[in-house]
Amino acid sequence: NTSTTMKLAIATTLAASAAAFAPASKPASTTSLSAGFENELGAQAPLGFWDPLNMVYEQDQDRFDRLRYVEIKHGRIAMLAVTGHIVTTAGVRLPGDIDYHGTSFASIPVGLAGLKSIPTEGIIQIVAFIGFLELFVMKDVNGTGDFPGDFRNGGSKSWDKLSEEDKLKKRAIELNNGRAAQMGILGLMVHEMMGGSGYVINDLLGYPVN
Repeated sequence: NTSTTMKLAIATTLAASAAAFAPASKPASTTSLSAGFENELGAQAPLGFWDPLNMVYEQDQDRFDRLRYVEIKHGRIAMLAVTGHIVTTAGVRLPGDIDYHGTSFASIPVGLAGLKSIPTEGIIQIVAFIGFLELFVMKDVNGTGDFPGDFRNGGSKSWDKLSEEDKLKKRAIELNNGRAAQMGILGLMVHEMMGGSGYVINDLLGYPVN
């Protein structure tokens, strides 16, 4: 049911966010079990290096890079989720119907409630599309990535023109935006299930979102 689905979604998001504030890795590699990650990209004020579940305690660089890869992926998904939530809440929808029974895109509710209105065939198509991206597109196809989450596959020459400092800065921006988005989409889901609006600032400013 919806309550169980929500609990699972929250648990999954919290588990992903537990490592969300661990630092991003650098291209350098080490196999030492005592490798220190305190100075890696992402360990910044005010928390510094923060690993409350000890997920990288006495772990090597390969394990760290795997967790970093998962964090970046979850962050990217969360950023898309937050953007989609904002856009659909603003009333932007695809034209036409989602099925042959006359269910229009505009009639699909925003957020988790929309899952109950999408036809089963539509859910299957969404899952299949995500699976396709996961298996064939959103990955280091050529094995030439410089860091976890590097899916350029030789297709972004502009990145190579940046200085090392700018590269680290841009990676840090993506990492932090992904962390914020994970907490953001979690907040939107929780508020929705509590019967309130996730857009608290709008309410405070006198522009409630219906």
